[in-house]
Amino acid sequence: MILWYTAVNEFLGFTLTRMGVAVNVVIYNVFHFINFSFLFLLFNKCLKIERHKKFTKIFLAIYVLSFFINMCFENYLNQIQTIPYLIASVLLITSIVFYFSEVLNTDEVLFIKTNIMFWVSVGYLLYLAGNIPIRVVRNYLYELVDLKYILEISSVLSIVMNICFIFGFIWGEKDKQY
Repeated sequence: MILWYTAVNEFLGFTLTRMGVAVNVVIYNVFHFINFSFLFLLFNKCLKIERHKKFTKIFLAIYVLSFFINMCFENYLNQIQTIPYLIASVLLITSIVFYFSEVLNTDEVLFIKTNIMFWVSVGYLLYLAGNIPIRVVRNYLYELVDLKYILEISSVLSIVMNICFIFGFIWGEKDKQY
């Protein structure tokens, strides 16, 4: 379901951008809220160590809180969320590290190629690790760099993430999909 929502959201955002409609930012702010919330819940479901599960719940709460507190500082109608996005990215990377550490300490590591969650984790790890500095540059240091190159790098990161997802769907065992 989240994949369909992402596809519709991207199509809608692209279409509205082409039409010059400013509501585009609202669509992406809502998308980030739903997507990060979903990912924290997904990792919470996939983790086995209770302490890690507890942390992902705390991470979700921190993100939601930061999202609503930040509304006092940024107008989500015409500004894309920045601080909550960065907070969620760092916390999600931490959740991914929890997941990897659990997988490495079990026999699942032998079947990593067929584990779709592994590929989703790799995709998000690469995307977020590369996109954190891009988001900072786009929002705070945009006078210092040519944004055209920044957007191209962001596009490459998005393609790499989606290739990881495709590998997961192709190689993943259908009966073990989350």
